[in-house]
Amino acid sequence: MFEIFEKLNLIREPVGVKFLFFKPEGVKALSLTKKLSFCELIVEAQETEEPFYFSRENEETCVGKFLLGMEEMAPFAESGQIGPKLGIFDEARANYVFYQYIPRFERNVVNYVLYSKLKNIPFNPDLLIISATPAQAEILMRAASFSTGELYVSKTTPVMGCAWIYIYPFKKKKINFLIPELAHGMKSRRLFPEGSILIFIPYNWIPTVIKNLNTMKWELPSYHSKEEYLQEFGKILQELAEKAKNP
Repeated sequence: MFEIFEKLNLIREPVGVKFLFFKPEGVKALSLTKKLSFCELIVEAQETEEPFYFSRENEETCVGKFLLGMEEMAPFAESGQIGPKLGIFDEARANYVFYQYIPRFERNVVNYVLYSKLKNIPFNPDLLIISATPAQAEILMRAASFSTGELYVSKTTPVMGCAWIYIYPFKKKKINFLIPELAHGMKSRRLFPEGSILIFIPYNWIPTVIKNLNTMKWELPSYHSKEEYLQEFGKILQELAEKAKNP
């Protein structure tokens, strides 16, 4: 089912994610010695051959457990005190107000997050996370719009970028994409190659994207050169104008 993604020669292997209430069977837990942020778990999955799961027993170094509904945010953080000290907001009020836009899971709904490289995935994913170059991202995003006319929409915030990676696309059932360097934590941790684009495809969109990747032409003639683009576009306009004379 997912073999088509291998043909893209992506800069890193795609990752499948599943949110679970019950403990997954037959999958190893992430080592308790690993102390990673929610966004770093993507890189861990890209570099780990076997599937694994993250739970509240694992230490998480950012706000992942708050976003997953596994724990409450510290009051000083929720009041907006951290952002101004990092230079992201001018005052706590701006940091505090912006929290109203952050998607998150309700308390105790998600107890486990299951990860796997796509080529070895043993489960039906809730979400695909793909690291791509701009050229690869153009193909993937076009695959969503090819048969649907869907708009390209990118949503993120300067902090808590992982909310827009995991929770927004899953709960809203919308494809999202972002540049990791626009999110403070991902930029500071240097998690992805410079110039990367991250794309997040929820379960309801996966069949459409795969179908269109298998159907559409990836490398369009217009992309070869400006001259070819102008020649092709001009020819199409001329042909349609002639045809429109006798509709």
